[in-house]
Amino acid sequence: MLAEIRAAARRLGHDQALRRLSFDCRRLLSERGEASSPVIASGIIEQLASLAADPRSGALDRFFNHLAQDFSPDPDEVLALAQAYARQPQAAELIALGNAVEPPRQELFRRINRAPGGTAALIRLRLALIERLPSHPEWRAVESDLLHLLSSWFNPGFLEMRQVSWNSPAQLLEQLIHHEAVHEIDGWDDLRRRLQPDRRCFAFFHPQLPDEPLIFVEVALVPEIADAIAPLINKKSTPLGPDQFKTAIFYSISNCQPGLRGVSLGNFLIKRVAEYLKAELPQLKTFCTLSPIPGFMAWLTKTDDLRERPGVRPALGAKLEAARQRLLDITERDLSALGRATVQERLQEAEHEALLTLAAFYLARLAPLPGGDPVARFHLDNGARLERLNPRANLSAKGLKQAAGMMVNYLYDLSRIDHCHSRFVEGEVVCSRAVSGLL
Repeated sequence: MLAEIRAAARRLGHDQALRRLSFDCRRLLSERGEASSPVIASGIIEQLASLAADPRSGALDRFFNHLAQDFSPDPDEVLALAQAYARQPQAAELIALGNAVEPPRQELFRRINRAPGGTAALIRLRLALIERLPSHPEWRAVESDLLHLLSSWFNPGFLEMRQVSWNSPAQLLEQLIHHEAVHEIDGWDDLRRRLQPDRRCFAFFHPQLPDEPLIFVEVALVPEIADAIAPLINKKSTPLGPDQFKTAIFYSISNCQPGLRGVSLGNFLIKRVAEYLKAELPQLKTFCTLSPIPGFMAWLTKTDDLRERPGVRPALGAKLEAARQRLLDITERDLSALGRATVQERLQEAEHEALLTLAAFYLARLAPLPGGDPVARFHLDNGARLERLNPRANLSAKGLKQAAGMMVNYLYDLSRIDHCHSRFVEGEVVCSRAVSGLL
């Protein structure tokens, strides 16, 4: 009985909190509210944090419903103004239509953003929304509005690139360890090695989040294009001297703000870092990545006879299917076994060649298509060239599971980035002769 009373009291409290939040949102959008908006917005930020602190209550979900239903454009007004613009397509009619089409919640988000901590609060709000979208597709318009605004506010023109060094604040260094998403940082010794003179780390920062990196990239300065990750992240390796800096290898890029997913940051960061390093170290001649192929094994294990794929000429289809059959034989018809170290040890040159052929097809032909490898799409759309495939490049459990130990180099030729990007947009991957030769 007592538990039921407490539950009812909690529900009543959440309902009251939601009504108060709705009232304050309306106040914030009112003409009177605009004059005192920082105070009202700060109260809304506190209320949102309180709702998010108790996710099981469902109060935040009801708030998202409120945003979707009650802060959307008026359909009748939009229709009337659209018809007016169709009859008389002049500037005044277009402006009126544009104002009517914009959801009121966008102005609500703008006013929340003006308050101290507003930007961070909206990023957290979008993350909570993203996490719930699979179960609530009706909220996609709300998420789209937040993405639209955040993309404007986090335009690279507003961002500051900083180099992170061992002398950076401890709080910032801790965030690198926490957010590293590609190659885990094994404690402070590992991080210190990654910040030695032949290793660099750069991050983007926003004025509203001055002490929080948005995204960071790690770079190794080495004599030649790397074909394996272990030497680059070996915390016991000896740092190289500047006379050996010939190639810059981008070996890890990590987002620190999941609420900014979909906001273009990484592509601009890589290009800006490349230009910065080229100016600092004129001896650098090559800029490329050593990247994972996270979708390869998932694709390979679900692929049937490759001779039947649309657009694959017979000779290539036969070569691909022969490669697949060779791997089926060595794995006893279980291609997922390629992700086990014991099976990798049995692979001979012919099996590695088969893997390279299939990976070349996966990246060169399928990357431009919907569902293509996400890392490949990122770099190729960013203007890189598919340069080289490397077997046994990452023998960690993650590297084996994702890509049977393979990694790939994407080359950033700063003079041909626009050309490679244009070709990718048109559905073609620019490849080196080494990769093209595999097909």
